[in-house]
Amino acid sequence: MIRLAVVSGKGGTGKTVVTGAIARICTRQRVMVDCDVDAANLELLLKPRILERKDFYGMEAACIDPARCTACGICSDACRFDAIRMNGGTYTVETDRCEGCRVCRLVCPAGAVSMQPRVCGEIFYSETPYGNLVHARLAPGAANSGLLVMEIKKLALSRNDDCDLMLIDGPPGIGCPLISTITGTDHVLVVTEPSISGLHDLGRVVQVSRSLRTQVSVVINKYDLNLQMSGAIRKYCREQDLVYRGEIPYDEAVMKAVRMARPVTDYDVPASEAITTIWDDISHELW
Repeated sequence: MIRLAVVSGKGGTGKTVVTGAIARICTRQRVMVDCDVDAANLELLLKPRILERKDFYGMEAACIDPARCTACGICSDACRFDAIRMNGGTYTVETDRCEGCRVCRLVCPAGAVSMQPRVCGEIFYSETPYGNLVHARLAPGAANSGLLVMEIKKLALSRNDDCDLMLIDGPPGIGCPLISTITGTDHVLVVTEPSISGLHDLGRVVQVSRSLRTQVSVVINKYDLNLQMSGAIRKYCREQDLVYRGEIPYDEAVMKAVRMARPVTDYDVPASEAITTIWDDISHELW
């Protein structure tokens, strides 16, 4: 199975629009994975029907047994996250504040503190008109986003080993979720925009991708909004020996498609034609 991740160095470049468009026109057997677990929205374009859902257990949280707690306050004093508070004559843990460091367990003289599993999100396995979709929702403020990304990728692989393509909608930025997303992929398609921040963040995501030894190519979305910056991005690609896949024009039909919750490749418009040409180029290289 070929694993293709569509990513961006920053949010708002049109990465999910491109991923949804490819999902619509790809003729290979495919499974889609939305690895932007902090703000997953590929489902808005693919109209999934949820088949299964399960809790995601991330980092453990401390729990105080009130029957054993002597209310000495040592754990509260030791907690640097202010997660342990007095409540009704004994101490309790506010799990939203707990970082799972286990210091309270270590210092408790009564052995009243234990570490308990904590639900940090939810994983969904769905079907769409274009193939199965594996997606997730991380709880607000929860850690372990990188671990959740790895879990949904493993689920997609285990359930869809007969597919030719794993099409991944990656997260913005270059943090743990992105690293987990592109680890083990065959190709990374970076969707950037013609702006100073777009070029800057393109450089950062290229550096991370290359450190993980995956092939990288670049697309400029809405290239005609700033032709000078588009030229600077093409120059950067030449200097860095990056494959420049092409460019997508600014097209108000994209916004119409998003409002209608449909992939833009459902429409015969300039943006759709550009994405189709780009996908033809990529698919010929991958197979």
